[in-house]
Parts: sequence; structure tokens; C-alpha cells
Amino acid sequence: MTALEANGSARLVREMAMAGNIGTAGDSVSRRLLSVLDCFELSRPVLSLTEIAAGATLPRSTARRLIVELVAWGGLERLPNGKYRIGMRLCRIGSFAPRQRDLREVALPYLRDLYAVVLENVQLVVLDGLDALCVEQVSGPEAGVAATTEVGGRLPLHASGVGKVLLAYSPPRLLTDTVAAGLIRYTPHTIVQSGRLAATRQLIREHGLAYSSEELAVGVVSVAAPVLTPDRRLIGALGIVARHGTRLDQMASAVRTAALGVSRSC
Repeated sequence: MTALEANGSARLVREMAMAGNIGTAGDSVSRRLLSVLDCFELSRPVLSLTEIAAGATLPRSTARRLIVELVAWGGLERLPNGKYRIGMRLCRIGSFAPRQRDLREVALPYLRDLYAVVLENVQLVVLDGLDALCVEQVSGPEAGVAATTEVGGRLPLHASGVGKVLLAYSPPRLLTDTVAAGLIRYTPHTIVQSGRLAATRQLIREHGLAYSSEELAVGVVSVAAPVLTPDRRLIGALGIVARHGTRLDQMASAVRTAALGVSRSC
């Protein structure tokens, strides 16, 4: 942790102590902070101020002040609709957890080899709530498009190749929850019909590959494959992101082979 981050963290604790009218920045502050973060679950990745206050058993004013500080620090992210979700900084910290760190360490040689073959952006994601969380990425100047995300960044499940893989190989409830949360139309090509998304999910399970054709960003396409345990439980997804016009069918076997290599090494 840098001196700047340490100072920021210390300031966060002091401000939270003031926000909760607590005399000392000790266990009580830690408990209140953790109670706010603990409100977020896989089934409830996005919450309002009222929901957080109720879930953390805090006065609304106290919850608001803690949330403001967490947003400023990067622990929470405020959405355009006024609700909150776990922020990028916590996602980056979470990516250092042993399970994901091990996955990154195992996968990185395969990602580098895949990039050397296709010379396009390569990304590894895992499921995080109703998003695909990028835990590793390999890119370079040869790639046809700039990277669409970074390590710790999020991608929508319904509009990205890797996201569709996560939808396809997760229990059907994830599709239901994703549709219920709203299918944002990022481009004219984004799938926003629940029936089409369900049919796409089935095709991905049949063929082991997912495609996104300008569904997240105009001019950008992708192909992805699942990373699975020996008993075919989902670990994550590996994808290639390239410019529109790229022959993804020629890259499909490469991404499938790389994903299979990661699967066997996990």
C-alpha cells in the first residue's frame, strides 16, 4: 500500500467514526463499515440507500455518510439510478484472493500464448454478481481495437462474449436474475429480448463457444469459451476481443484450446 493509499484509508476510518458519532475509530467503526459491505450478496448485487441502511441496521443518515466515504474511496460505486454496487477498488483487492490469484497464475501463460497467435486482446473473467469481472488481460499495440476493459473492470453478461459464456454455464436462475435486472441496449445489435437470450444460452452450451458481434460496442466483436472443472462446473471464461470484420470463426478453435488448457491446469 502506498503512502497515499494509507493516508486515504486512515482518513476513511476517521470520517466513518465521525459519521457514526463514534468516539474512537475502533471495532465499532469496523463493524459498521463491514455491515454496509455485507449487505451485498450474489442475489443482491445492487442496493439502494434505504436497503443498505435496513440491511446494516443503521440510521439512514449514518448509512448515507458511510456510503459517501466508501464511494470516494472506491469501495462502492454509485450507479446512474442512485443505487450502489461494489466498487472497482474492492474488486481489484478481491482479485488477489487465493482462488482468483491461483486462476490468474495458471491462466496467464495460456493467455500470453493465445495473444501471440491471434494478436488481439485476450481476457479472463469470472462471475461476480450479475457481471463478468475481468481478473486478467493480455493486450498489445498489434491489437485491432483498444482493450474494452481492464483488470478489475466489469462486463455485462448479456452483451459480451465472456459474459454470455458465464450465463450459459451457470444455473438458469442467473439468466432470470439478469433479465429481471434489465437488459441494457448498448448498441443496435445488443440482445435485449429474454427469449433470444435464452435461445443463445442454449446454443452456447451446445457448441461451447459464445460470440458478441458489436453488441457491447460498435466496431468490436468477441468470441469466448468456458473454463470448467473436470465435472464441468464453471470456473470462468476466456475470450478474444477484436475489431469488426475479424474472422472470429478462425479464432474460435484457438480460444477453445486455450480455455481447455486452463481448465486442465486448474
